Parts: sequence; structure tokens; C-alpha cells
Amino acid sequence: MESSNSNKNTGLKIALGILLALFIGTGFYTSKLYNDKKKNEAELTKEKQLVMTDLSNMAKQYDIAIGENRVANEDLAEARGRIQNLMDSLKISQNSVNSLMSFRKKYLSLQEEMNVLLTENDKLRIENSLLATSLDSTNVRLAERTMFTDSLLVQNTELATVVENAAVLQTVGLKAFGVIERSSGKLIPTERARRSDKIRLCYTVAKNTLVGAGDKELYVQVLDPSDNVLGANEQIQFGETVLNYSLVSKFNYENRNLNICEFVAPKGEFSKGRYVVNIFNKKELVSTTEFTLE
Repeated sequence: MESSNSNKNTGLKIALGILLALFIGTGFYTSKLYNDKKKNEAELTKEKQLVMTDLSNMAKQYDIAIGENRVANEDLAEARGRIQNLMDSLKISQNSVNSLMSFRKKYLSLQEEMNVLLTENDKLRIENSLLATSLDSTNVRLAERTMFTDSLLVQNTELATVVENAAVLQTVGLKAFGVIERSSGKLIPTERARRSDKIRLCYTVAKNTLVGAGDKELYVQVLDPSDNVLGANEQIQFGETVLNYSLVSKFNYENRNLNICEFVAPKGEFSKGRYVVNIFNKKELVSTTEFTLE
């Protein structure tokens, strides 16, 4: 009788042991599933944020390209709108592998489209720049004719006065604007203050047969919106006149039209507002222009 009770107790203990083992195993498995789920959710959330960051960077590139165009480019604007729509959809999408793969494929497609559009936009900017150069050349020829006409009128005055007043270099076609300087050395015109790396100014020294050939120099003065002199900001005195200049433009004059371009950079960042560029032949102002950075 005692042996029978003993066998029953042993069997009960074994059954309890099995149930306890199953309970512990089930708890461990459930915990593992929960941890795996949390890990997968974290990875999907991270991948979703990466896709959102890529789309945001792409949108910024479009914003820069659109901002640098004086004439609205509908293709750029439409592509920018498609990116915004995709970003809005991504924000409310479910965190799933299939969903993120779909968004990643759409992003790659938009990336290819952007490369094509920005390349075409750069080509258009270059064509516009060449057109502007052609217009400047026309202005130079008109200036030569004007100088010739003026010289005919001056012949009615005394020869000494003609030599004294006409035997000086004159500049025409002065033009200045902000530029972005790429690492490759490529220069891209811009009207945005925060995007500008330097100010590029170009002008033409007009042909004047009364001026002898040789090394010459003109003084360039660039004033920011607060009337501060940018660049070297050095002084030179001509009689009682003191001139603060940004740089000395040195060149070899050969009795023919000469195109010259110079660069001026601030010691800090460019400010928004109106900039004035003056060119002096010693103390005499021979050219001036202005432009605005936004």
C-alpha cells in the first residue's frame, strides 16, 4: 500500500516537472518573439527615416535650383511637387518591408529624374551666360562708335585739352554678380547671399589710341549693403583724395579692347541687400554698377 502511494507521488512530481518546463519554455519563446518584433520595428523605423532623409535632401537640391532661376522652370517645380507628395505618403505609411521597398524604388526613380533635370538646367544656364556675353560684345562695339563720335566733336577744341582729357583709359560693360564656386572650379551665377562664395565682376577696357601700350592698373571698389569696402580694403592717396579699394586690377594694355574679370570675397558671409561696384582710374570714377543679393 505504501509502495502504491509512493509511485503515485513520483508520477505526480514528474507531471508537475513537465508542466513547469513547458511553462518556462513557452515564456522564453514568447519573450523571444516580443524582442524580435521590437527589433524589426526599430529597424523598419530606422529605414523609413533614411528614406525620408534622402527625399528631404533631394527636395533641398530642387529648392536651390529653382531659387537660382530668374524664370520659373515648370519641370523643376513639378518634380519638386512629386517629391513632396511621396514624403507626405511616407509619413503616414505602415512600417512594413514591402511598403519601404516600394518607397525606396520610387526614390531611386526620382533620383534618376533629378539628375536629368539638373543637367538640363545647367546647360540652360550656360546658354544664357553665352547670350549675355554676346550682348556685352555688342555693347562694346556700340561704345567704340560712341567714343569715335565723341572724338570727332572734341576736335573742335584746343589740341592740348584733347590730349589731356582723352588720353585716359575708359571701361565699359561693367557687370557684377554673386557666384557659387564648385570644387571642380566651375562657377555658377546666383542671386542668393547665403549661396554666394565670391563676387565676380567683369568689364572691358575700351580701345583708346591716345593711350600708350604697356602695364596699366585700375582700382576696384566693392561696397556691401552697409557701405563697407570688401576685399583688401586698403588705401591710396591721390593729392588730397584718399581712396579705399578692394583690389588693384593690373593688366597689359595693347591698344585694343581688353576683357577683364576679377573676384572679390568677404572676410565673413555675404549680407542680403544692394552691392555697389566702382572702378577708378586713379582718383577718377570711370565705371559703376550695382546688384542685389537676396
